[in-house]
Amino acid sequence: MVYGIGTDICDIRRISASLERRGARFAEKILADGELATWRQRSARWPARGLRYLATRFAAKEAFSKAIGLGMHQPMTWRSCEVITLPGGAPGVRLHGALAAWFEARRLRALLSLSDEGDYAVAMCVVERGAP
Repeated sequence: MVYGIGTDICDIRRISASLERRGARFAEKILADGELATWRQRSARWPARGLRYLATRFAAKEAFSKAIGLGMHQPMTWRSCEVITLPGGAPGVRLHGALAAWFEARRLRALLSLSDEGDYAVAMCVVERGAP
C-alpha cells in the first residue's frame, strides 16, 4: 500500500552557489558520512560530477521527506537519510538513528529514482507500507 509519494527538482546552479558561499560546510550539513566520502572523491577528480552528486542527494532527501510526510522536521534530518547504491545499481535509502526507528515502526519501505540533466537534478520517492 502506498504511504506517500514525494518529488523534488533541484537547480544545480543553486547548489553550486551554496557551495561557493559556504564551502564544504554546506555538503557536510546535507550528506551522511558515506555520501560525504564519495562526494569528496568525485569532487577531487571531476568537480562537475561532485556537484551533480550533491544536487541529486539534496533532491532525493527532499523527495523522501515529502513522501514520509514530515518535511525536514524531526526525526527527519539531512544526515539521518543516506542515499546508497543498491546491488544492481539502483538508488536506495539507508536511515540512521531516530529516523530509522520511526520508519521501521511504521513498516515502511522506500523506492527512489534519481536523474540529472543540464542544470537540474530530480528525484522521485515512493514509500510503501508493508503488511502487519
